[in-house]
Amino acid sequence: MIMNNRRLSKKIKIGNTFIGGDARVSVQSMTNTDTCDINATYNQVKALQDRGCDIVRLTVPTLEAADTFATLKEMGITIPMVADIHFDYKLAIAAAERGADKIRINPGNIGSDDNVKAVVKACNQNNIPIRVGVNSGSLDKSILAKYGHVCAEALAESLLKHASILERFDFNNIVLAIKSSDPRMMVEANKKVCEMTDYPLHLGVTEAGSMRMGVMKSAVGIGSLLTQGIGDTIRVSLTADPVYEIDWGIKILEAAGVREKSGIEIVSCPTCGRTKIDLIGLVEEFENRIPAEIKITKPVKVAIMGCVVNGPGEAKEADIGIAGGIGEALLFKKGEIIKKLPEEGLISALIDEINRM
Repeated sequence: MIMNNRRLSKKIKIGNTFIGGDARVSVQSMTNTDTCDINATYNQVKALQDRGCDIVRLTVPTLEAADTFATLKEMGITIPMVADIHFDYKLAIAAAERGADKIRINPGNIGSDDNVKAVVKACNQNNIPIRVGVNSGSLDKSILAKYGHVCAEALAESLLKHASILERFDFNNIVLAIKSSDPRMMVEANKKVCEMTDYPLHLGVTEAGSMRMGVMKSAVGIGSLLTQGIGDTIRVSLTADPVYEIDWGIKILEAAGVREKSGIEIVSCPTCGRTKIDLIGLVEEFENRIPAEIKITKPVKVAIMGCVVNGPGEAKEADIGIAGGIGEALLFKKGEIIKKLPEEGLISALIDEINRM
């Protein structure tokens, strides 16, 4: 169900935050350190927390790794931490008992019903949810045989089958994640799932690739679902430093209109034959100087346009902007021309005007 352009899902508590319902769409990442290396893991989780990460996931390959959750909380980590478990149900139980705020498992690959029941019991006792995750590589074998190939229908059916294993034990504190490296398949699968259940959905394009390709695929997959009101928490999976997953995740949320914009938003034209100013260089210079020199934190839309003919008109919704001419530029605010500025020192003058707003 979509309500106010947002699918109405169950609201699940994880640590000190919520997923689904009326909670804001959260941004997640995952550490790539050795979980048993406390200092390295703490430093990375702290960096993610400081960057704006809402939830972080840690892999738990050993019992020693499960101890890390309690240690990190003692060291001051406050964002919810998820234990990523594969195959060994005992590790899921250990993580639940040692401070994990959520468990990520595939119920179909941790063994017998007794194993699943033991995990459910541990999560119930510690009041923590389970995220059920399925991707192209973890489809139920019988469902894969039924369809003959990986497809959106197979992904959706497999995910709901795995969730039903938990439901057999009266466990409904569930978050669903259905991912693919193909953004279109990921979109189709999530749309099918949201029609059949009200569990909150974690969105992501798995194995998305490097920074450039990963951001493109994630923007297509995650962004298209968000604009349709689907999605309660996201991860932009990148082969890069995890902090960039937070940066781009927040930008995707802002671009999709599900999180209020913060800081500077740049509007700039692609240049044409009318451009008589080094627009590309000016935009690059402005972007590079934002972190150190822009003092305000409120949302400000800044236009940097290439010509005085169309600049103020095309960018009239910008809070402030410049439109280039020959050796000079017009400064305008809300579409109204304020004054002329020389090309030399143009970005410095623009920054000064912004800081006075």
